[in-house]
Amino acid sequence: MSWNLFLKNQLPSLLINFAGILALVLFLTANGNPISVSLLIAIVWIVVMSLYGVIRFLTQKRHLCKLLDMAEQLEEKYLLPEVMEIPEKSDEAVYYRILKMAEKSMLEKIGSIQRERKEYKEYIEQWIHEVKTPITAMKLLCENNGSPFTREMLAELETTNRFTEQALYYARSEHTEKDYLIREIGLSDVVHSAIADNKYLLRQNNVVIAAENIDNNVYTDDKWVRFILNQLISNAIKYRTQKPILRFFTVKENDRILLSIEDNGMGIAGSDLPRIFEKGFTGQNGRIIQSSTGIGLYLCKRLCDKLGIGLAACSEGNGTTVTLSFYINDFVTGVQG
Repeated sequence: MSWNLFLKNQLPSLLINFAGILALVLFLTANGNPISVSLLIAIVWIVVMSLYGVIRFLTQKRHLCKLLDMAEQLEEKYLLPEVMEIPEKSDEAVYYRILKMAEKSMLEKIGSIQRERKEYKEYIEQWIHEVKTPITAMKLLCENNGSPFTREMLAELETTNRFTEQALYYARSEHTEKDYLIREIGLSDVVHSAIADNKYLLRQNNVVIAAENIDNNVYTDDKWVRFILNQLISNAIKYRTQKPILRFFTVKENDRILLSIEDNGMGIAGSDLPRIFEKGFTGQNGRIIQSSTGIGLYLCKRLCDKLGIGLAACSEGNGTTVTLSFYINDFVTGVQG
């Protein structure tokens, strides 16, 4: 609160006081009192009024600053009435009651939305589990009846299965801690599992796979990392060139193990790189590939943040390299050693 705003709010009171001072001076002078006495009384009145105004301004400013500080520290601002002191003044009590009513209404609304979101999430998860059954059945039928047609069908079924997995992991990404299991895994195992998940799609697009020096062990959740790799493989195929090559390799750097996935596709424009992990962002490539949704990399970034895995991408004209950074847990390694 500024001094100018305070004076503006007190303007009616100031005008009444000055009118009273003027009336008192005129009355005393009209009754034969010396002008010096009238001016002295007026000056005392003005000094007392000024001191009262300054004290009131400082008190109100301290009180309002305290409220602002409490509001800034609150993550849910609508809970401010819970940490406020119950005011004693009648006008402030009315505002406090209004805040309490607004808080109650907000809590009821939030509770209703959370229940709806929970029900919708449970429905999505149930639907995905149900639809996986016919997808698995169709894959078995195609594998048992090999032909060029069924091989194409298997590639499409892998894509369909990946989209259902994406929806499932998106629904669960808000509370990953309830689903993941951190343990020691071999990067070689999870990379080969992700390749196997996409084998028909990779074969259909004649993708050459190279895996070099990926025998490192890290502590993470293999299921979630496998899903992330599936998304990155899908992107590499989606933005492929005529002779696509996909290379997996690891590098140990200080206290981290870096798993990189390198392709020779169309690459990412330099202006798009800072935004590729934003939800819904497709960039220049998205205008070429109409099936781009901007969800895959966003979901990868969200899951990596939850798991404590670094995620970065670089592209220099042709090709893209996406790197997952796994921190080495020296304490766990020392205990096991």
